[in-house]
This record gives sequence, structure tokens and C-alpha cells, in this order.
Amino acid sequence: MDLCYLPGSRGTTCPDISDPSSIKTAEAIVTEQLKGVGLNLLFNNAGMSKPNTLESVTPEEMAEVYQTNVTGPMMVSQAFLPLLRKASQESPQKGMSCSKAAIVNISSHVGSITDIIGWHFVPAVAYRCSKAALNMLTRCQSLGFAEDEILCVAVHPGWVQTDMGNRLGQAAMTVDSSVQDILSTLSHLSEKDNGSFVNWEGKTLAF
Repeated sequence: MDLCYLPGSRGTTCPDISDPSSIKTAEAIVTEQLKGVGLNLLFNNAGMSKPNTLESVTPEEMAEVYQTNVTGPMMVSQAFLPLLRKASQESPQKGMSCSKAAIVNISSHVGSITDIIGWHFVPAVAYRCSKAALNMLTRCQSLGFAEDEILCVAVHPGWVQTDMGNRLGQAAMTVDSSVQDILSTLSHLSEKDNGSFVNWEGKTLAF
């Protein structure tokens, strides 16, 4: 599920990211709510995991996790790209920022290829591979949308008390705490951070 947050709006629009028609409908609703202006900030917050290992993971599980964690964010970003471009083109701001136009892909530290944390605790092969792929998608977006001055970053939100996070035990961070820290971090990002992978506090993580 992806969240398009509109400052000042009364609701949110959450498309079924496995259904292109649902994404198109969400884009139309957001366009109507924006009333002729562009979209400054798109969060791709879709995420799912399966408790699989190298021995147990199936092609079907891998495909399902990739659909939600990689393909979905790609399709949502494509659908909302015209609105992001509009916001960037009409902004008086120079350079890049999340208040101008940005795509924020919610990733995970366990998607790092360089720093493989918690492998013996939680292999989650499909999830790890999908988040590594999402990080690559973010890098590709940062290159492809650079001329549009659309900032693209991948963010690790921490171990958060969500349905998925609590499967591993009592998560360390509340949703509110994670969101507040992420918003604080995003407010300080600029073109030097385009294509980066950071945590909720703004610390750069290894791809």
C-alpha cells in the first residue's frame, strides 16, 4: 500500500499497488485534490515480508514480495511523475528538496548488500532481495529524474512497532517517533543527498 500525503487535505489515497487501474484512480483523485498544482512529496511505503530461508523460499513468494516492495513503488512513481515534475517546474526554489519535489522510497537496512545485518536472526531472503532492488530503483530514479530536479532517496525507518515489525518481537520505535524523525531528516536533504540511502536519523547507510 502506498500513501500519497497531501498537506492540508482531509484524507489519503492508498492504491492497491498490484492493480494498475487502482493506481490510475488514485492519481486522478490526487490530481483533483491538488487543484492545478503539482505534488511535492511522494512516499512509497509499501512493504511485505515472508518468513523464508534459502531452502524454503518459493518462486511465488519471491514474485509476491517483489510485486509489493519493488514493482508497486515503480508503478506508483511512474503514475505520479507528471505531478512531481509540475511541482518542480513551478517551484521558485533552486536545487532539490523534499519541499520542492521528491520521491521517498521506504527501504530497510536489511536490504544492504555491503552490511548484511541480522542474517542468522532473520534470513527473510525475499524481503532482503526486494529491498536491495528497491535501493537500486531509487538510484536509477535519482539519475533518471535529476534533470527534473526531483530528489529521490531510500529511507530505513528503523525497527518500528508495526504489524510486520512486531513479528520479530517488541520493536524498538513507535510509529510516531519514526515518522517524526524521518520528517526531520527529509527537511534537511538536498541535491547532495540525491540517490542516497539513509536511516530515520539521516545517517548514510551502505548499499
